[in-house]
Amino acid sequence: MFSHNLKALHAFIKPISGRNSYLARAFGPFSAFSRVLRAPTQRAFSQTCANRLPDNLNEIFIANTLRSNKSQPESEYVRCTVYNGDGDIIVHGLTMRKLEFMRKYGIAPRDLRKMIRSHTNHTPGNNGFHMEFVPLIVTRKNCVLLNLLNIRALIKSDSLVIFDYAHSSRFTESYSQGTFLKEMSKRLKVSHPDAASLPYEFRALEAILVDVASNLTIELNVHKTVLGNILASLDDSVERVKLKYLLIQSKKLGQFHQKAVLINDLLHDLLDQDDELNSLYLTEILQGMHRQTYHHQEIELLLESYYATINETIQTVEELSSQIKTSEEIIKFVLDANRNDLMLLGLKFSIGLLSMGITMYVAALYGMNLENFIEETDGGFELVVVFGTVSLAILFFFCAKQLNKLQKITMSNVARDQGFIDSMRKRSS
Repeated sequence: MFSHNLKALHAFIKPISGRNSYLARAFGPFSAFSRVLRAPTQRAFSQTCANRLPDNLNEIFIANTLRSNKSQPESEYVRCTVYNGDGDIIVHGLTMRKLEFMRKYGIAPRDLRKMIRSHTNHTPGNNGFHMEFVPLIVTRKNCVLLNLLNIRALIKSDSLVIFDYAHSSRFTESYSQGTFLKEMSKRLKVSHPDAASLPYEFRALEAILVDVASNLTIELNVHKTVLGNILASLDDSVERVKLKYLLIQSKKLGQFHQKAVLINDLLHDLLDQDDELNSLYLTEILQGMHRQTYHHQEIELLLESYYATINETIQTVEELSSQIKTSEEIIKFVLDANRNDLMLLGLKFSIGLLSMGITMYVAALYGMNLENFIEETDGGFELVVVFGTVSLAILFFFCAKQLNKLQKITMSNVARDQGFIDSMRKRSS
């Protein structure tokens, strides 16, 4: 990179200080001045630029990094779906200016910015959308702002607003989102079996929590099925590709666990705050009814039921994580055992080669072109063969015995210490 930029600088310098440069043409009669100007000027300018290039490159790199990390300007419009008090969809895919939306529903710019920013950050590799895992349930004077998983909503005492994606439309809308909007319309109606004479804001909140718990359960079942298949395949054979899939699934399960824990902690903190629970009674607040501090059984029971459901999901995820850790430990033990077997096999080959080396040494001595009495006696060759074979067998069995002693490993050193004591007693006796 540096050499390429330096070549570009030389190409830029050449027209200035070369033969056909402006200075050379201006001082044409003074050819000596032109030759003197060409080389020293180029060297001096090149050295100066070479010293300044690293700083300039760092500045350019930092500027490009900041420019790439900087989010694109947000849209001036908000796209949403609005429900009336009867649970019917008034407008689907309504596009409204942010300022007009804030005036109509009486929310602050920071609250709207928090809701929009959670889903409209542009990040490459995620289809242009980035969904933050930080959940949110905020109560305001006349509304409740909610952000759970991919659901962003504004709940009022007689209406519900579901925020859509910034760049979505009816044609790009997913099937799951369309199903969710239809299910919301059913659950908001008073005739729904789960309504149980609850106020409108509680029906909307329960419908959203039902969808959140259902999505978590479906995602948990997917993780459980994939993880079960990976662990079952690892029981047959431990391969690198399977271990890679196990690592990827472990990371995904960790992200899912974090997402569920954040939602569970949000509900737990909300249950501990009496003022926030009382602020959820939007209908009574609109009617001017004053509620006591600890009188919020309806919303408390509603939140506790889904808190328990999400807590069960978290417990299941932790069990799956423990299965992954146990499988990883077992795999480590298996790999260690295989590595020990390979090392043991290598030691056995080394012992065999050492024993054969003794025999080859004897054979080399016997095969030397030197006169000795063995060549002149009968049975000399047989004697050398027997001696070499016996030496090989003795050395091999001695080394194998020592290797078997090292191979006997116990949880404690009691057996080894007891053998040492017995040997010392035999020597003393």
